[in-house]
Formats: sequence, structure tokens, C-alpha cells
Amino acid sequence: MTTRPTIVWFRNDLRITDQPALIAAAERGPVVPVFIWAPEEEAPWEPGGASRWWLHHSLESLQQQLESCGARLILRQGESLATLQQLIEETDADAVMWCRRYEPVVIRRDKQIKTQLADSGVHVESFNGSLLHEPWTIETKQEDPYTVFTPFWKRCLAAETDREPGKGFRKIAGPDTWPESTPLKQLGLLPKIRWDRAFYDEWDVGAPAAEKRLRRFLKERLKDYKEDRNRIDIEGYSKLSPHLHFGEISPRQIWQATQEAMDGKNELHKGGDHFLSEVGWREFAHHLLFHFPHTTEQPLREKFEDFPWSTSRKRLQAWQRGQTGYPIVDAAMRGLWTTGFMANRARMVVASFLTKDLLIPWQEGARWFWDTLVDADLANNTLGWQWTAGCGADAAPYFRIFNPTSQASKFDPQGDFIRRWVPELSKLDGNDLYEPWNADEDTLRQANVALDNDYPDRLVDHSEARNAALEAYEEIKG
Repeated sequence: MTTRPTIVWFRNDLRITDQPALIAAAERGPVVPVFIWAPEEEAPWEPGGASRWWLHHSLESLQQQLESCGARLILRQGESLATLQQLIEETDADAVMWCRRYEPVVIRRDKQIKTQLADSGVHVESFNGSLLHEPWTIETKQEDPYTVFTPFWKRCLAAETDREPGKGFRKIAGPDTWPESTPLKQLGLLPKIRWDRAFYDEWDVGAPAAEKRLRRFLKERLKDYKEDRNRIDIEGYSKLSPHLHFGEISPRQIWQATQEAMDGKNELHKGGDHFLSEVGWREFAHHLLFHFPHTTEQPLREKFEDFPWSTSRKRLQAWQRGQTGYPIVDAAMRGLWTTGFMANRARMVVASFLTKDLLIPWQEGARWFWDTLVDADLANNTLGWQWTAGCGADAAPYFRIFNPTSQASKFDPQGDFIRRWVPELSKLDGNDLYEPWNADEDTLRQANVALDNDYPDRLVDHSEARNAALEAYEEIKG
């Protein structure tokens, strides 16, 4: 034990249970928990609007968690290295600890900070607090990174790792005198124009809420997860992704809780194993981002650099606003804007529509998701968009093109999701709801729908757009 404090630099690890940097610091002696708001250091992928909303409330929750243990969260704004150096001087701390992040620019920044602090005599340690496996620990027999999920996940399952969550805290020792903290509101994370009102009905933020959501999911939805996770009209998924991104819950906590839920209950294994494989997809995304950092902006498959993308701002804006004329696409995009969330199946449908039907570059979609999703995660976002566009890590060919009509009828079979978010079509049924452009005039009149007036006519014909996309692929296939 030491009487000099250790600074714990919180980032995307906003919890006090299974927080390895906090655990290690507390074992040394007094702890000064710190969060530094320096978004410009993450450019060009500084947190978007929805992420900032979540971060505000997550920091608020972390403050309460620490205060319940007799500690405080010190908030500061400014350049990270200079702020840490100032806090070291203010508190007489002799060590700084944090949990690692894996975004390319953050890795470079953290290495520089670790070197400069260590050179000044400060003890510096970083820990794995957000993954089951560090990205560099999983490799092929040829010692290369994986680019296909199934063999990657098999290797992960076979690899030795500690999946036991770390402890929580009832008491955390602090310094004799606490440094000043910037009021949370002064960080300016909440929007000035209140587009976030529905977020408060949709989300409970913070580690306690994450643990509650996990328990409820395991109790009520795990059994049917493999089938229901693809439904757009019901909440068959966990909605843990924003909690995972901000580190309000760790993958080790999820792993242990899921294994305990399945123990002795064979009927839960199909859903449970599939749920854990989704945690595996998150691991895979971070594996790819670490080994191929250029993929945040460039395709993993180099030939897609020459793909003949469209530059139509009009079509891009129609997609962003949910005005494409395809009800399932428009419902998903409007729901995203209002709630900050979109089910995974819907993400694939709207991403396929943007990149295959409209031929808009996947980077445009990735940017929009980055600003509007509360769970915007650079690794997951990059993997998801490149997977759907067909230019990323994927064993399947490019011609996977989602048909928005068949996707809607299969995964929103009663049309409830479309009616919720596209109320102007609420009086239509069946195929007329999924394909209003094919409905006869009497049906549209009775439903009070005038295409191109009450609801936009479709931007493109899907069959024609599909053929155009395949022709464009043939141009670059070589």
C-alpha cells in the first residue's frame, strides 16, 4: 500500500464492477477517479450527438456509483496529457492507470501519454477492461489476423482466458484533499435543440441499468433469442450494445451471467450460445479494427476503391430522413432519429438499401449512424457497414442484396413496426403496406394515401437497382 494517490483515468469503462484499472489502483492505496473530455483528440471520429447524450447520463451515473463508495469523479476538459500532468501535481499522485481502448487515433495518443508520463517518473499501467481477448492474442496458424468470423470465434472459444469478472466496491479510499471538478453541465454534452426528448422514454443509462437489462433479457428473452433477434417488430434482442460501448457492463459480466442462466437448462443453450456468439462479433470487430486501422475510411477489399459510387446528395438526404418510398427503410430511419437505436436486422436492410439500391458510399452511412446511434462504436460501425456493402471481412460474395419488401414481410409480419414509424400508411395492410406503389388507387384513396404527397413515391425500382449494383460490381471484379 502507498499513501500517494493513483489516478484512474476513466474513458469507455464507466462502471465500478469488473473495472481492472480501478481494482489495481485501489489495491495500491487512495484513488482519484478522473474523466477528461477531449473529443478533438479522437478526430475524425469524435463522439456524435447521440453518443454525447448517452455519455452525459453515464457520467452522471458513475458519479453516483463512486459517491456511494465514498469517492468522487473528477471531471476536466482539455488536452489529456496536460490535464493528467496537472492532476498529478495537484494530488501528488505517483501513478496513472486506465483501461485500454482500440481506436487507431486513441491507441497512438495513449502510447504517447504513457511514454511521457513514464519518462517523468510516474508509474503507468493500462488494462483490458472491454474485451474477452486482446486483438493481438488471437491469430491464425500462420500468425496472421483473421478476416472471417467463424474460424475467429472457434479460436476464441478454444483460447485460454480469464472470463471471471473482477470485484465491485463498497468503499474506495480517496485522497486527503479532492481536486476541483468541472460541473458536468459545463462539458456541453446535451443538445441545445431538444431532439433527444424520446431518448428519456427509451433508455435507462448507467451500470445499474445495464445489469438490470441483462438480468431481464436472460430471464425473458434468452430462450427464443436466436429467432427473435431478427424480428423488427418485437424486442427480441438485448439492447446491451450502448452499455457495452460505454463500459457500463463488461463482456466478462455478460459471459458469466449467461453461462449461469444456461446452467442445467438445455432449452436455453440454443439462444444462449447464439447470444454469446454476438459478443463474439463484437470481439471480431475490434480484432479487425486493430489489425486493419485504415478500414474506418477505406474498404478492406482494395478493389472497392474503384467502385462507381453515386454522389447524389438528394438521395442520401431522403434516406437519412426516412423518405425513400420503401416503408421498412423509412420506418427504421425515422425510429433511429427518434430513439437513437435500430435493431440489427433493420441496420442491414437500410445499409443494403443505401449501398446497393442507391449506390451511395458506405462511408456516408457510417457517418450518419455515428452521429445518430447511442451505441455508435467505431469497430462495430466499421465492420457492419463494410459487411453490408460487401467490401469488408466476409466470406460471402458481393451480391447479397436485401429485398426491402421481403425483409419487411418476414421480420415485421403484421406491419406493426412500419405503422408505428410511418403512420401515414397505417390504414394499409399486407403487401399494400410493404409496397404502396403497387396498391390500387381505390385502396390508397380509402387509406388517405396519395403517393408523392402524403408519402413519397419510391426513389428507385429495387429490381432495376439490384441489376445496376451487380453491373457495377462486375466493373471492378477483375
